[in-house]
Amino acid sequence: MLVAAAVCPCPPLLVPEVAAGAAAELDAARDACADALGVLAASRPDLLVVIGPAEQDGRGVHPQGTRGSFAGFGVYLEVRLGSGVGTGPGVDGSAPERTLPVSLSVAAWLLGRTNWADAPVEGLGVGEPMAVTRCVEAGREIAKRADRVALLVMGDGSACRTLKAPGYLDERAEGFDAAAARALGTADTEALLALDEDLACALKAAGRAPWQMLAGAAEGTGLGGQLLYEGAPYGVGYFVAAWS
Repeated sequence: MLVAAAVCPCPPLLVPEVAAGAAAELDAARDACADALGVLAASRPDLLVVIGPAEQDGRGVHPQGTRGSFAGFGVYLEVRLGSGVGTGPGVDGSAPERTLPVSLSVAAWLLGRTNWADAPVEGLGVGEPMAVTRCVEAGREIAKRADRVALLVMGDGSACRTLKAPGYLDERAEGFDAAAARALGTADTEALLALDEDLACALKAAGRAPWQMLAGAAEGTGLGGQLLYEGAPYGVGYFVAAWS
């Protein structure tokens, strides 16, 4: 059963070494992420599942201990998912052959800042397109994995908020992000499931599928939500929320 969730953005710029001189621009978002992870730790889960968008080669399950790297962004910085060696399938103390997708590498960095070691950790890379119904089913299955399951859900909103945004300016982006922020901040699962899949794709909103998996996992739990951060400093919607 899902007992808590944290929603965080996943830009590599969240990592100060990657952002370099621009690091201060996301200080508020980093602080909010730390607060959200504190809610996860306080829930004392039996299992933490980290969900984030991934390209084809990063999709699927990533066991605890899987390595990630920011070398592709010009920074020699490696991370590992979780702060120790787990006991699940594929986690035997050796370095897994696969590497984390960027979203889960950012998550691993966030977890490393909190010295997370309270529960086993598993990553799940989610690809697009993924239908809403599949997201809900996957979320339900994750919630059944243990008596007390926590989710760290990585994902960004639209990438079309300004002329200099990665997806250029789209007038629909602000409304989409406002709806997503309201839903995440109030733990409104129905509103999350109502986010339009095609519009999300057009707006390059990589968080849509992970958020809707969260909605599936949270069905019937009665969790409440709190929006800890909302902004679009680079023309991309970033949100941090905590559900408990």
